[in-house]
Amino acid sequence: MHVRAVAAATTAFMGATVLLLPTSAAHAAADAENPLVVAHRGASAYAPENTLAAVDKADEMGFAWVENDVQRTKDGRLVVLHDATLARTTDVEELYPDRAPWNVGDFTAAEIARLDAGSWFSTSYAGARVPTLEQYMRRVSRNHQKLVLEIKNPQLYPGIEQQTLKVLSNEGWLGPAHLRKLVIQSFSADTVRRVHELRPAVKTGFLGTPDIADLPEYATFADQINSSYTTISRSYVSAIHALEGPHGKPLEILTWTVNDADNARLVAGYGVDGIITNKPDVVREATLS
Repeated sequence: MHVRAVAAATTAFMGATVLLLPTSAAHAAADAENPLVVAHRGASAYAPENTLAAVDKADEMGFAWVENDVQRTKDGRLVVLHDATLARTTDVEELYPDRAPWNVGDFTAAEIARLDAGSWFSTSYAGARVPTLEQYMRRVSRNHQKLVLEIKNPQLYPGIEQQTLKVLSNEGWLGPAHLRKLVIQSFSADTVRRVHELRPAVKTGFLGTPDIADLPEYATFADQINSSYTTISRSYVSAIHALEGPHGKPLEILTWTVNDADNARLVAGYGVDGIITNKPDVVREATLS
């Protein structure tokens, strides 16, 4: 009985210790997950997407990796927003009713900074703003998080690859200490290739599901093939892992956007390296069970 009591007390103590782990320790534990869980646009099921609040929510939940989207304003500033238009996730139609279709590239950074990017999600997030990339990177740095950054709609913003890299460099994210915390991805193969050419040390990802026969070409400039979960199979994942990326390591795959336990278990069974999700807690629980 005494042995059992001691064991029970030890287990209880260890459980309490886990609850008291600092964020950095929780992030270290998260990094050991297989597959890795990446909070899509931050913890976007629980806070307005691509805002600092969504980054903080992911941090509070113990998730080290977040994903975001980058676009460019009329006056050349980079902002964190998914859509090419501001209409869905801000109050732009109320503030600027005569400026349809409210494209990001038609507004200055100062105009965008006035917008409420939280009320559409919940009144408790009223007043949340569209962050600039600089603001976003500083929050990710403060939280000791890691980032999968998507360059969105590059065809609308010539030169956005170099500009994104400049901001990342200015914020200290292209030095040796941060390179392991960063992936830059895009649906544009040309953009991914350009990032690789400009900064070969940066880890890159191509968003899509190329034919298996074309994967060797993608492996010359992309470290990851990041595909929709609806388009992959166990054999496709195996084909990816059979190749080496530009840094001499096996090609990886992060799959998106998985928000339910059944599909999380399915793609984990395929052997994916990571899962991008709006509900990181659901995916973590499903893949650990």
